[in-house]
Amino acid sequence: MNKQNKAGVFTIVVLSVSISVAKTVKPTLGFYISRVLTPSFIVRTNLAFGTLRGNESLYKTPAYRQQRNLSFSSPVTEISELLVWNMFGNNGNEIGKRFSPYLFGGAGVSFLNVSRSSSLNKAFFVNDPQVEIGLNQDLNRTPPRAILALPVGIGLEYYLTPKIALTAETNFRYTFTDYLDGFSRVANPAKNDFYQSHTIGLVFKFGKKNQLDCPVIMQ
Repeated sequence: MNKQNKAGVFTIVVLSVSISVAKTVKPTLGFYISRVLTPSFIVRTNLAFGTLRGNESLYKTPAYRQQRNLSFSSPVTEISELLVWNMFGNNGNEIGKRFSPYLFGGAGVSFLNVSRSSSLNKAFFVNDPQVEIGLNQDLNRTPPRAILALPVGIGLEYYLTPKIALTAETNFRYTFTDYLDGFSRVANPAKNDFYQSHTIGLVFKFGKKNQLDCPVIMQ
C-alpha cells in the first residue's frame, strides 16, 4: 500500500433531525466533504443548517416543567472538522465490505440566534424563590452567538456501488456553555448543554478506484 490516496468524498445529507428536546424535533440539512488518509481514517469537514427548539409546556412530568414554562428557539449553523475511523478499514473506493461501521470525533463552531421566553407560575414556586431569581438573572444575560462544540458519534455506511453509498449516523455535540437555550440559573447551572442529531445521507465518491492499492475481497 505505497500509493498516495488523492480521492475526495462529497456527501449530501438528505435528512438530519435534532433530538436534543425530543418533543420539538426539527429537520436540518447538511453537507460534508472528506479526504481519505488511510484505509481506516479520513478527515471530514461538515457544514449543517437547522433549528434548535425546546418548550417545557409540552411536558407533563415532572410537573414543575409546565409551571416553569421555559421555551426557546434558535437557528443553528455548524461548521466542524472530524477524524473518522472506519472499523473495517474499508475507506477505499471499492466494494470490499458493503457494510462499514465508523466512529468519529472532532471540534466545531455553532452559530446561534437564541429567542427565549418564560411564563413562570410564581405561585407554584412560592417556597423556592431561587427559581424566579435565577430566571431574572438569565433574562438579563445575552445568550451566546457562537459556541465551541465537540461532536462525537457513530455511523454506518452501506455501499450501493463502488462510488455511491448510503450512510446513517448519530452525532452528539458537547458544548462548554449552559446558555445554548438561553437559560441556566433557573434550571441546572451545574451542567453544560448539548444537542444531538440523527442523520441519513447519500455519499458520492470521486477519484480513481482503489488508490490505496489494497486487494479487494468480495464478501
